[in-house]
Amino acid sequence: MTENPHIIPDHLMGDVWPTAHPGGDLSDYGTAVLSPSDPVQIRSMQTLQLVYTVGKFGMDDTGSIKVVQRFTNDGGPWQIDDPTAMNYITARASNDVTLGITFEHFGNQRPWDRTALRVALVKGYMKPGDTISITFGDRSAGGPGLRMQTFCEGALEFRVLVDACATGHYMPLQDRPAIPVVPGPPVTWRALLPGVRRPGAGFRLCLRADDLWGNPSDQVEGTYHLRADGPVEGLPKSVTFKKGMRALHVEGMSATAAGVIRITLADTEGKELTRSNPLVIRDGALEGYWGDLHGQSGETVGINPIHDYFQFGQDLAMLDVMSHQANDFQIKNAFWDQINEVTAAFDDPGRFVAFPGYEWSGNTPKGGDHNVFFRHEGRKIRRSSHALLLERGDIADDANTTQELFDALGGEDCVLYAHVGGRPANIAQADGGALRTSVEVHSDWGTFEWMMADSFALGYRHGLVCNSDGHKGRPGASHPGAADFGALGGLTCFLATDLSRDGIFDAMRRRHHYGTTGARMHMDVSARFHSPARLFDSDPRLGAARSTQVEQAMMGDIVAVQDGSCEISAGIETGSPLLALDILRGGEVIRTSRPYEAKDLCNRYRVCFHGAEYRGRGRQTVWAGQVELKGARIARFEPVNAWNHDKMLRVADPSRVEFDLLTTGNFVGFDIWLDGAP
Repeated sequence: MTENPHIIPDHLMGDVWPTAHPGGDLSDYGTAVLSPSDPVQIRSMQTLQLVYTVGKFGMDDTGSIKVVQRFTNDGGPWQIDDPTAMNYITARASNDVTLGITFEHFGNQRPWDRTALRVALVKGYMKPGDTISITFGDRSAGGPGLRMQTFCEGALEFRVLVDACATGHYMPLQDRPAIPVVPGPPVTWRALLPGVRRPGAGFRLCLRADDLWGNPSDQVEGTYHLRADGPVEGLPKSVTFKKGMRALHVEGMSATAAGVIRITLADTEGKELTRSNPLVIRDGALEGYWGDLHGQSGETVGINPIHDYFQFGQDLAMLDVMSHQANDFQIKNAFWDQINEVTAAFDDPGRFVAFPGYEWSGNTPKGGDHNVFFRHEGRKIRRSSHALLLERGDIADDANTTQELFDALGGEDCVLYAHVGGRPANIAQADGGALRTSVEVHSDWGTFEWMMADSFALGYRHGLVCNSDGHKGRPGASHPGAADFGALGGLTCFLATDLSRDGIFDAMRRRHHYGTTGARMHMDVSARFHSPARLFDSDPRLGAARSTQVEQAMMGDIVAVQDGSCEISAGIETGSPLLALDILRGGEVIRTSRPYEAKDLCNRYRVCFHGAEYRGRGRQTVWAGQVELKGARIARFEPVNAWNHDKMLRVADPSRVEFDLLTTGNFVGFDIWLDGAP
């Protein structure tokens, strides 16, 4: 087997299949070779050939092989019906035995549960050394080829399983054919700055150019100019990208005074390519640090090794805070040890914080998905089950319900979030006490404000966070691609005394943070009281909470107000115009502020679709139809949140927009500017 550092060893993955067999070792079941094996570009059309050579046992009549891929692959379904369409597949046996080709949706265990290709022998058998050749993207009849996925991957595997004896029992080959998938050309520029810093503080700038599907491109070359608005020192006038660089970091800058810093990137002709998010410089005890604490790598249901996962977030997404959240029922003890080793290695106080953790993945009736974050390494993992694990020596440590989990973690130095992924959290199942500090209301899976409403209705004091729950190796810059995910990944800004585990954990426990659906915007929300109020250090439901007298409190604080009233102040700095600011009491909107009037919109209109079918896995909602105008023509058109470029959203003619879109709780739509009558 060719060594590829991006192929995850089976001993670190859940036990999705045996690695040995009484009839011999895996090499006895044959070999497989994929050609060509050179890197391919995302979303390109390719023709690949997989040749399986029959092994020691031969292959009996009705025996078969399967080719499986990770569920993340979003290149589109393989097919055998239309040789002129994409993803057409053919197969041929060297001894001319008839082959039957079928597809099995979810035809294998996770993470290899993307539609399985099954090639079976019909009315014949094969001897050792005979071959089955499978052509993916066969172009012999004029078809376009095999469409590649939307995201980069160090090793896109075409994993082969063999049922040599026609028993229905498939063995994985020792060979693991794979090709690298690399970025496309640059389309959209990004300039990333930190959140909040004090005057005099040093900071860095991250520049990158993403391809059409949100992958940092390595095809950027040339010199680009920088310009700063605000009190900054140390910004160079220009930077130079060399081919192969996926990001460029500008170090050594500092803030000279209070204010707001924005940095503009332009080409050599002075054309603006992008403008950074706002960096707020202010005096105070707290600074702002951006984090994406929720995602998985290839050892479970994501892609690429865990080291690559953290490296991407640190270097390409310029995150300050990260964690790793593998599904617990797929975490072998060897991988739990590795998670702890990697987070300890990446944690660098003052520059980067990495927490060990995991996703407690109990079914919704047992409490549903919860993220567990430990302050320190070396803690015991309390799984919801051993569903994909054969090693069961520690099964007695399992916590099968959230109540059991909260009881088991009661003495641990940890924090929990509730979230909606494959298994929506059931926060009414158990209270959580001081452990569950927040609910995750947005991720790649969509937007789930019902968690916030449920939390208020239950009387909980929860903070709100947003993360990616990314499976495609892009924490902090997680695009949904073209399959099950429907939204851009979210981010959380932690308002903390310093960038350390202690500082971030204190912010998590005090709910001193806010979430966004991907934007790096600044929010400063506070409440001022007409008479002194009591500020609690923890949730007063816990009994022994300490309190102090205050006249003002910040977001996340729990306050008892004497006269029942306060004044709310919200300061917001964004990278684009603000649409509206809603103030809620529980789930009720009590005031909406807009920084514009109807006359300012002139001839601009917005059409949006939003929502989810229900709260479970199949929440995807399809919106298909058209918007037709009478008495006016479309002068300008801009999509809103249209991340999936395979979905139709277009101006069909000057008076009609056609759409076939998908939402998963989030919203998608378009703006139009009209000529003619309103």
